[in-house]
Amino acid sequence: MAKGTPSRGRMTGVKHTHCRRCGRVSFHIQKGECAACGFGIRKKILNSSTKTHDIRRRRKL
Repeated sequence: MAKGTPSRGRMTGVKHTHCRRCGRVSFHIQKGECAACGFGIRKKILNSSTKTHDIRRRRKL
């Protein structure tokens, strides 16, 4: 497929939505797991100093 306008139509799918635990838009719908906090994978919250500074929404914790 060529670069430009024709290939733009393939980028319409939504992969991530808001996570129930951390509130960030990093919950992968098909996998059922959050890339930021690890919801759906592990019980403990996945903490990282680089992941907590870029929160666009208030956390529910």
